[in-house]
Order: sequence, then structure tokens, then C-alpha cells
Amino acid sequence: MHIDWLRDQTGAVADAVTGLDPDRRVPTCPEWSVRELVAHVGLIQRRAAKIVRTGEAVPFPRYAEPPADWAGWLREGAAELADAAIEAGAKEVWTFFGDRRPTAFWVRRMLHDTTIHAVDAALTAAKPYRIPAALAKDGIDEGLDLVGRMRGAELRGDGETLRMVSPEGDGWLITREPDGPLWKRTVTESADVTVTGTVQDLLLLLYRRIGLDGVTVTGDRDLITHWLAHSAL
Repeated sequence: MHIDWLRDQTGAVADAVTGLDPDRRVPTCPEWSVRELVAHVGLIQRRAAKIVRTGEAVPFPRYAEPPADWAGWLREGAAELADAAIEAGAKEVWTFFGDRRPTAFWVRRMLHDTTIHAVDAALTAAKPYRIPAALAKDGIDEGLDLVGRMRGAELRGDGETLRMVSPEGDGWLITREPDGPLWKRTVTESADVTVTGTVQDLLLLLYRRIGLDGVTVTGDRDLITHWLAHSAL
């Protein structure tokens, strides 16, 4: 499933950037040009493929000029990672958490990174985009896991709760504990602040591709504002 989605989302990036001015700025990543966005997606997937193949840490190339055939090069990067993951199976490999996990970790991480950049590319091209609901829900799960591991010290609390719910019937409850945030799937429990939106919008909010004006907030607005300010991935 993640491999198929990775191919699809990489294709979405490729389609969106085709024909764009390479020097055009990406509004949701203003520090990047379209050329730099393409380079990031292609390079980071190839780096993940090397990690999967070798099992070890690989230096991250910050930039390299992508070839003229952006679309082909992007799709080749996704295929390289997919093939490496299929060949490696459940082999455990290095991760940036300092532990070793099955290769599926890297496919999932690259999938959700690519999905968000597919949105960046579509917004830059002024094209519509739609993230499949199942993919968006998995992205929220993975994003909350990452925040807990990478930003937990900044998001400690005394039991404050944040809830995200969607009309699709999905929900997540985040509790800010003294040791860091914990989360679980739920649609029934109350919270200090509740954010309501489609699962796509909730995912894009977590990644700051939309703001709070794109969702409905009830309760302690300062709590979700603080969360967003300290949970960048």
C-alpha cells in the first residue's frame, strides 16, 4: 500500500511541476524554488533507497541540480526506493532516531514527505489536489508519532488535551503529559481544544500548509496555536 501510494504521490509532484518556471518560488516553502523542490524530492528518495539497500546511515545531499527531465527523474527515484524496499523485505536499517527499524519505516516516511510536497507543487502550479482519505489518516498517525519523538520536550504539559476530528468520522486525541505528548485514535472524548476539518485539512494543518482559518477551532485556541508553533517537522 505505501509503495503504491509513494509512486502515485511522486507522480503527482512530477505532473504538477511539469512546465513550471524552475526559478519560481514555492509559496508554501518560500525558501525554495521549483527546481529546489524537485531536487529535494528526488534526492531524499534516493538517499532512502541507499539506506534501505545498505542498512546504514547515508549523508543527505542538500542540493544537486536535477536533470532536465524532471518528471522521469522523479519517478525513477520512487521506483528505486520501491525496488530497494521490496528486495530488502523486513530487514532492519538505520533511522534518524538512532535505532534500527524495518525498511517499511523509510517507505512510509518518504511517502508522507512526498505527499506534502505534492501539495506544495500543486499550489505553486495553481492546480487542484486531493489526498486520498486513507493516505491522509496514515499521514496524521505518522506525523503525530514523529512529533512525539522529535519535539516531545517542547510539548510537555500537565494533561492538556487537543482533539482533531473530521466529518469522515475519524478523530485523534493528543494529551500533553509531563514526559511529552501522547496520542490515540478516538472520536468520543472531549478535550480542551477541538479542531474540526477534513482529514486532508487536518494533515495539512499539522504540516502548516494551511492555517487555523482553514479549520474550525472550539475551546482553548492558544493551546493549538502553541502546538503548531512547536511541532514543526
